[in-house]
Amino acid sequence: MDHAAVLALYDRDMREGAQPDGPGARVERVGGVVRQVAAEHGWNGVVWSDLDGTSAEAAIAEQVAYYTGLGREFEWKLYGHDLPFDLGERLRAAGFTPEPEETLMIAEVADLTLDADPPEGVDFLPVTDRAGVDLVADVHEKAFGTDSSRLRRQLLARLEDDPDSVVAVLALAGDVPVSAARMELVPGTRFAGLWGGGTVEEWRGRGIYRALVAHRARAAVARGYRYLQVDAMATSRPVLERLGFEPLTTTQPYVYVP
Repeated sequence: MDHAAVLALYDRDMREGAQPDGPGARVERVGGVVRQVAAEHGWNGVVWSDLDGTSAEAAIAEQVAYYTGLGREFEWKLYGHDLPFDLGERLRAAGFTPEPEETLMIAEVADLTLDADPPEGVDFLPVTDRAGVDLVADVHEKAFGTDSSRLRRQLLARLEDDPDSVVAVLALAGDVPVSAARMELVPGTRFAGLWGGGTVEEWRGRGIYRALVAHRARAAVARGYRYLQVDAMATSRPVLERLGFEPLTTTQPYVYVP
């Protein structure tokens, strides 16, 4: 894989050319910034910027004033190759709080190992309705220890309004949900994004995460997507590398609370 070329394509299609991530959201292009504006419970934030040392501080101040005027908490999604190189320091100085850094990993679907199956006793169930969404949210809360109310609302809205834009799946051990994951599809691009992949603690280390990645990769192939993208935590990166994903850059959320 040509890392520089694929990263440039990702920036162009998924960041500079970003599309709303759900019903009721809109993408705005203001100066050197591309941002999403959503309802209070949706995702609000900056997905791309084209700044330099002379324009960065004014652009940061503009976004703070804009979202504060809406009464919205928002996120500046900073990538390791974004300019200026001290943009993270400038965001912290403006009152943003950095969250844990992740690795942007991308794979060409044709190069992936897709023969990973769930362990014995575990079956995969597609999520298509409210009951399934509730189970996905419950699993994520147990796996990550975080509130999943936003995930619950956004996933249900996508399934109801644009079901072709998302693939969600539950892993069941008998009748018990033990893991869940989703894939978000962006029409008109070559990228599908893998999200979630949370497994409850007692079921970790048995190959469920790997099998969920392979399951969604096969779904991406069937829909004609060329690349898969993951914002990988340190715990997921080794599994993804063994499957064929390659690290291209880092990504880190900077959060501003008015």
